[in-house]
Amino acid sequence: MDTLPPREHAGTSDDALMLAWTGGDVAAFEALYGRHRERLHRFLLRQLRDPGVADEVFQDTWQRVLAAGRDWRPEAAFATWLYRIARNRIADHWRARQHRPPAPADADERSLRIEDPDTPELRMHAFQRSRDLQQALDALPDDQREVVLLRLEQELTLEEIGDITGVGRETVKSRLRYAMDKLRAALADRDAAVATTGEATP
Repeated sequence: MDTLPPREHAGTSDDALMLAWTGGDVAAFEALYGRHRERLHRFLLRQLRDPGVADEVFQDTWQRVLAAGRDWRPEAAFATWLYRIARNRIADHWRARQHRPPAPADADERSLRIEDPDTPELRMHAFQRSRDLQQALDALPDDQREVVLLRLEQELTLEEIGDITGVGRETVKSRLRYAMDKLRAALADRDAAVATTGEATP
């Protein structure tokens, strides 16, 4: 997943790139893949919580994009269509497993870290905040965690998220509001615990 998008396609829209690829422009697909690969993989990893499974679903999602080929039509924005495919593949995975995803045991290791901090204290604080955020995300209901990730990490609009998840804009807005309230409350509780005891709660 380290292919960089060709510079000649840097300013071309996703839909134009997809149409160009269906017309035989291989470089257009390379640009499209390079533009979306990192964020899509991060979304899958957050949702599936298993790097191996995330890689499988990532590959399968792009295979389905390729399989669409000349039959693809720009009925929805490419990003909306891409994440709808990914979401369906996630659902297929959990149906096959017949259970909801367990809370990850390695939240600490998978938490985002800030590089080159000024002091060890800042590094520890950033690590703890990142861990706390990951744990708070994991505690959200699936539908609420999904809209948070699509909105904040993938930067999709409420309308695009609605198209991907199959619900109306107001439902997306409501899920996002409830999720953000829960995240704020969870992080506030952890901050209060640190202020009181000097240690984050597990």
